[in-house]
Amino acid sequence: MTTLGYFDCFSGIAGDMVLGALVDAGVPFEALEQPLGKLQIQGFELEATRVERLGIRATAVRVRGENAGIFRNYFSVRSMIENAELPERAREMALSIYRRLAEAEATVHGTDVGHVPFHELGSADTIIDVVGTALGLVYLGIDRIYASPVATGMGMMRTDHGMLPIPGPVVIELLRRAPLYSQGVPYELTTPTGAAILAATVESYGDIPPMRLAAVGYGAGTRELEIPNVVRLLVGEPATEEDLFGPLPAVLLETNIDDMNPELYEYVIERLFGAGAQDAWVTPIVMKRGRPAATLSVLCDAGAERPVRDVIFAETTTLGVRRRVVEKWTMPREFVTVEVAGGAIRVKVGRGAAGVAGISPEYSDCAQVARDSGRPLKDVYAEAQAAARRMLEQQANER
Repeated sequence: MTTLGYFDCFSGIAGDMVLGALVDAGVPFEALEQPLGKLQIQGFELEATRVERLGIRATAVRVRGENAGIFRNYFSVRSMIENAELPERAREMALSIYRRLAEAEATVHGTDVGHVPFHELGSADTIIDVVGTALGLVYLGIDRIYASPVATGMGMMRTDHGMLPIPGPVVIELLRRAPLYSQGVPYELTTPTGAAILAATVESYGDIPPMRLAAVGYGAGTRELEIPNVVRLLVGEPATEEDLFGPLPAVLLETNIDDMNPELYEYVIERLFGAGAQDAWVTPIVMKRGRPAATLSVLCDAGAERPVRDVIFAETTTLGVRRRVVEKWTMPREFVTVEVAGGAIRVKVGRGAAGVAGISPEYSDCAQVARDSGRPLKDVYAEAQAAARRMLEQQANER
């Protein structure tokens, strides 16, 4: 079974944040410490703590220990990872992340990877963030990775190369194909290490893919911000069409009525929807001795059952109601508003696993525009449907 991972980068992303999210999502600390100990890094210590970021409980992972001033270039880091006793997939992923880092640095500085000034990118904490991320993703069995648009921060920051704009040139180079936004925060939210992890692992950026959630992890950044400074990792299995649409439990209430003025049904159904009914309908039937009658059927969730039942007893002539628990499948839907000749019309859009599955203008809006403009209702309906289809196609092309 394929396992999906989704990085929600509403507060950016950094290597230590990813590592914290993986631990928070269920990666045992021992599954990281032992293989990381095989790296040629002396005297480091990995530390995980539970913290809170504006009401969100998260895990903060920090690296302590190695003496400052140790210089490593890309080739020495690559050799360190290649020679360590790591799971093969984790080794390949870590090498891919570091290769992206080196290539981006080389592009920004106009040199080759052999002469890249790695500075903090060759430090122990960066190496452990990268290799630990690879180990954690492999431990969770994540096969396919997606991400949200990436918040970068804004302003200026001090680096080993001097003052640079946020997002930094290396981050920009790494995330050329990703949708970026500043979030209006005057700090660096996305670091080169975080950007390299995305660049090396993410298939596409956008909404959460259809998935059945199995685990969630929050990895904390160090700075306190006006937004929760965490990256969120969602882990789960791909959702099938049935998973997306149901089954959902519902209650079906029914009663047979043979002694009520049919003119009253319009008002009864209006009251039922006001009480929480999801749907209501009347079906003609024939009862004993050939008497014409009707079945009133009402679909609702369990929480609305009592008020709906009270309306049935108050507004109809029935003396009894039968009840069944049923299952239903419901297609996700949303409303968009389009302008047509004569006015505005709301359009209901149904979305299936493969995308837009239905476009239905609201009858009452179409009828009002037809009355006001004198146009045929069928023409108004068709124009609204076509306008909504164009709007949705344009939105899809802009993503």
